Amino acid sequence: MNLPNKLTVCRILLVPVFIVFAILANQNGVWWQYLASALIFAVASFTDFLDGQIARRHHLVTDFGKFADPLADKILTTVAFLYMMQAGVCDPLVLCIILAREFAVAGVRMVAAGAKEGRVIAANVWGKIKTVMQMLSILVYYIGMSFSQTSTVYTVSAVLCWLCAAATLLSGIIYLWDNRSFIMASK
Repeated sequence: MNLPNKLTVCRILLVPVFIVFAILANQNGVWWQYLASALIFAVASFTDFLDGQIARRHHLVTDFGKFADPLADKILTTVAFLYMMQAGVCDPLVLCIILAREFAVAGVRMVAAGAKEGRVIAANVWGKIKTVMQMLSILVYYIGMSFSQTSTVYTVSAVLCWLCAAATLLSGIIYLWDNRSFIMASK
């Protein structure tokens, strides 16, 4: 397993650690638990940037990486949004939009992988923009809560969640349109 793929696996392994601190932050509302959640999330998010840079620069792009990297991002961000929803910051509809897009994209990827040519579809630029927006929104919430647990942090975070929903919806539509040949071929 090459370094970019190891970083992707590390990102997945950081999710349970993030969960522990997100649960503690939601239950106790202690500033350092929010900060620990933010730091763990930031490290995990940075591995996303790092593994992509290393893979492209050193020609280490693999089918495993094309599949596992976006999956790791989905796991990390979805878990964070679940805990933000539990805290009352992220509207359930936002999470529904995010999950619907992720399931639709995963379905297209499975169809493409099962096609005669067995194609693995990498994330496009819109998916990457969506992921960055989601990660930044999550970081704003957890960092903001570690400094000031006010209605302003909740409001800003809620607005950012809705902006993420819009970006997620747009990226999903573009992804499905760009890969409609796999959808049509599966009939």
